[in-house]
Amino acid sequence: MNNYINPYPSVMVVAKRPDITFVKGKGSWLWDSRDKTYLDFVQGWAVNCLGHSPDMLVETITRQAGKLIHAGPGFFNAPMVQLSDALTAHSCFDQIFFTNSGAEANEGAIKLARKWGSIHKQGAFEIISLENGFHGRTLATMSASGKAEWENLYGPKPSGFIKVPRNDIDAIKSTINKNTAAIMLELVQGESGVHPASLAYLQALRKLADEHKLLLIFDEVQTGMGRTGTLFAYEQSGVEPDIMTLGKGLGGGMPLGAMAIKKEIACFEPGDQGGTFNGNPLVTAVGQTVLNAILAPGFLEHVSTMGALLSDGLYELSAKYGLGEVRGSGLLLAMDTGEFSAVDVVKQMFETGALINAPRAHTLRFMPALNVQKQDVEQLLQMLEQVLIGMVDNHAGKGEKE
Repeated sequence: MNNYINPYPSVMVVAKRPDITFVKGKGSWLWDSRDKTYLDFVQGWAVNCLGHSPDMLVETITRQAGKLIHAGPGFFNAPMVQLSDALTAHSCFDQIFFTNSGAEANEGAIKLARKWGSIHKQGAFEIISLENGFHGRTLATMSASGKAEWENLYGPKPSGFIKVPRNDIDAIKSTINKNTAAIMLELVQGESGVHPASLAYLQALRKLADEHKLLLIFDEVQTGMGRTGTLFAYEQSGVEPDIMTLGKGLGGGMPLGAMAIKKEIACFEPGDQGGTFNGNPLVTAVGQTVLNAILAPGFLEHVSTMGALLSDGLYELSAKYGLGEVRGSGLLLAMDTGEFSAVDVVKQMFETGALINAPRAHTLRFMPALNVQKQDVEQLLQMLEQVLIGMVDNHAGKGEKE
């Protein structure tokens, strides 16, 4: 781990965590054990869509825990049915399978696509996915992902995934063969630095999938649940997929994902798919509360307004300090840092008392709570400007010495 020192030896090292321990959170703010506060624009990697410990989720968890925590996957429970009904009522889909994470939802989508291919396409099993995509950390979802650094990790990984560049419809066309069952992609590639698929590309994909009898799978684990300004990002394109996967914001901090499908592609038989905690009444009750909050009048308008405020501020900083492109929509935004190290910016922001993310060496990513307040956005921009001023001055000083 490059000489990384783990302050808690009993905790397995899978990330270089800073030597602090968070003990409390509320809204856009976190407190560590030393009572230092942090303005959080990562929010558990776009998970806490209503911020830290929102009262409505605390109340839902308390109420549901007093009724029923777990009944098992072999039975219906009321929150599971209620959330399934609500998600299908507010989308183009007919059926829901709940999971514990977005990765597990994507794993389920891969399984369903392969079974569908075995039934309807003479055993077709291959899935076309995109370079620089990210679909999770199971072996199959890592294979579907397009992270170069994973290429030789945990080999041999499951085969049957073919990667092509984003927004290149000709690459898709040239890759389709008799073994192709599905096309799988994120509408916005978050881990690559917030890179969206173009509208023309999505429309062409739908047409191509229909022509070749392929399933179209949209991974909305990060973009779903209001993150880009609409309940689901696919709504902005007018393109309906056959399968959509959700996670992150669906549970508002609780472990909840989902696979949504159109009924005509349903082909799982009892026993084909499952999971001990899937559809758990405690977490699906929370999911219903999250969905109700997002659908409340004015909520999505607030997301768009705060997204525009943050985006405009980032554009100003980029122009003022000679940085790079600003990308994204709603409250999933990125800014390229030009010649400055994004990792260094993140470190200095952390020391200042703010959390942002660097998915790439020269790219910052911003994923605040969807109900983030204007003053928090303005404060984050002010903190970021102070860090940039210091980096510019330091860079200028080095140049003079040289």
